[in-house]
Amino acid sequence: MTTPHTVPVAVVGAGPYGLSVAAHLTGRGVPPRVLGVPMESWRTRMPAGMFLKSLPRASSVSDPAGRYRLADFRAASGLPPVGDRYAVPLDEFVRYGEWFQRACVPEVERAAVVGIERARDGFRLTLDTGEVFGARAVVLAGGFPSYARVPAVLRPLVEAGLASHTADHADLAKFGGRRVAVIGAGQSALESATLLHEAGAEPVLVARTGELLFGEPPDFDDPADRPWPVRLAKPGSPLGPGWSFTAFSRATGAFRGLPDATRARLVRTVLGPSGGWWLRERLEGRFPVLTGHELLTAERIGGDGGSGGRSDGGDGGVRLGLRGTTTELAVDHVLAATGYRVDVGRLDYLSPELRGMTARGNGGAPRLSAGFESSVRGLYFTGLSAADTFGPLMRFVCGTGFAARRISRSVAAGPAGSR
Repeated sequence: MTTPHTVPVAVVGAGPYGLSVAAHLTGRGVPPRVLGVPMESWRTRMPAGMFLKSLPRASSVSDPAGRYRLADFRAASGLPPVGDRYAVPLDEFVRYGEWFQRACVPEVERAAVVGIERARDGFRLTLDTGEVFGARAVVLAGGFPSYARVPAVLRPLVEAGLASHTADHADLAKFGGRRVAVIGAGQSALESATLLHEAGAEPVLVARTGELLFGEPPDFDDPADRPWPVRLAKPGSPLGPGWSFTAFSRATGAFRGLPDATRARLVRTVLGPSGGWWLRERLEGRFPVLTGHELLTAERIGGDGGSGGRSDGGDGGVRLGLRGTTTELAVDHVLAATGYRVDVGRLDYLSPELRGMTARGNGGAPRLSAGFESSVRGLYFTGLSAADTFGPLMRFVCGTGFAARRISRSVAAGPAGSR
């Protein structure tokens, strides 16, 4: 039996995936209670000055009528239309997300969920305001921060303030004048190192890969201008041109039928470590790049009585042991651009009971139904959390439509329609 304080569905998170799910639920006549600060992770956990890796036409949050795309926001803001050669700035995308929220999900409550437990009629949620209420279904759209992965060798340095993950910084300018080792070879690593250099820091990029990879610039601003033989050989898709990308974009539902090992490999490698085409010119030849180097050890120096010290004259620093032509590197700080690992066990706001009941697959990722429902009836996961089940599309904004349509349909149908 429900109580007056039980709502049909609670959406936890107000980023692109949470806002899209909420908009589609509303469109189906299911009023959601949406909790979170709109676009918070994008504003507070991504560095100022960054650009989206996805194309403008693949960077729209989904609404049921398709009337609130990025192109619609630009038109409403008096900005000219843009094509595939336009790199979307972070600040523009945040403004777009907030515009989408005001138009499609005005009821967002700026409160944080600090606890979710099982209840007789579904779930019991506790907010940081102290409020407790019930929900028959819960959609977790909290994004990526909980899943930030830091190599074990760096974790003691994180506690000492000498290492951090890229998700910990919205402004890299504070590293100006300091030497920073950036670990990784993906977009986050390449762009963070570039932004550090442009902010007056001294970055050193350390990457296991033997060569840095960058995307190819679009041949045409408008995909309709591509000659038909080119379109036939490499059809366009939200993820980029090519038959494989087209399959991941258009057969997303079939991805969950692949073997575990195959899914894990594809999620890791499709559009895997590489930088946006527009980043190459800003990076190459600007600062040291150590490709073919693996991080082996990391120890604190200087501040605890060791030798060395920070290049800015302060106490402390880090000595890295590497496998490669350079075997040792002394820096002031280490920035781990080492991605994210989805693991339900890291979601502290879920009760131990719920974490234990949620069936998991690769690396601790939740196993999801065709409707994005976990093994716990009424508990849904979307966005990055769903990538292991539905593939690389879930790592990008262009996946919001597929996820929101399936989740809203499943929630509206009730238990019988969730699998």
